[in-house]
Amino acid sequence: MSVTGLIGRKVGMTSVFDDSGAMVGVTVVAVEPNRVLALRTAERDGYEAVVLGVGVRRASRARRPQLVAAESAGFAGEPQVVREVEADGAEAPEVGASIGVADVFAIGQYVDVVGTSKGKGFQGTVKRHNFSLGPRSHGSKNYREPGSTGHATYPGRVFKGKRMPGQMGNKRRTNRGVRVVGIDAEKGLVMVAGSVPGSDSGVVLVRHAVASRKAARQRSQGS
Repeated sequence: MSVTGLIGRKVGMTSVFDDSGAMVGVTVVAVEPNRVLALRTAERDGYEAVVLGVGVRRASRARRPQLVAAESAGFAGEPQVVREVEADGAEAPEVGASIGVADVFAIGQYVDVVGTSKGKGFQGTVKRHNFSLGPRSHGSKNYREPGSTGHATYPGRVFKGKRMPGQMGNKRRTNRGVRVVGIDAEKGLVMVAGSVPGSDSGVVLVRHAVASRKAARQRSQGS
């Protein structure tokens, strides 16, 4: 099994020119070398995956079980971020190996970028769901209120899924089928077209697109 994704941090957005001379807005993701912590096998775990880790958690915040597992894989401390990525059925990497961007991605391929969207706190329906404003004149007191939410005697309750005020953002989001525009192996940078979820310096997971992973599984099963 080989790695199909890497952990990185969103740096920010910029623009570059592609081969045709067109300007493309891109998001730069910094990917430091990912270390292989463990392997998930079909015989033992029921599925195949690779456990990756980056960074080092402060010693005062390290947890004993995770620390022991990391040290057995060659880590000098508990990794700050740990993620599992799907394996594609090729040759398995060694535990403790270091994997860079050039080992996993290539310019022109399509990837999925997983991140956590910006948290915007508790918001009303106007900002959260783009509701229209109420009248602002003639003594109206229903300027930003959501209005009626339920029914009368029957059924006498608010249906689940009703768009109402609540927590906005801070959710796991995936941008699918994003094209890799550029790679800088020396600096550990990946440039993908368009935006990706989250704020600058937020943790993201860049992995091969769903269609690519399905094709790899079919090839491995056929062989």
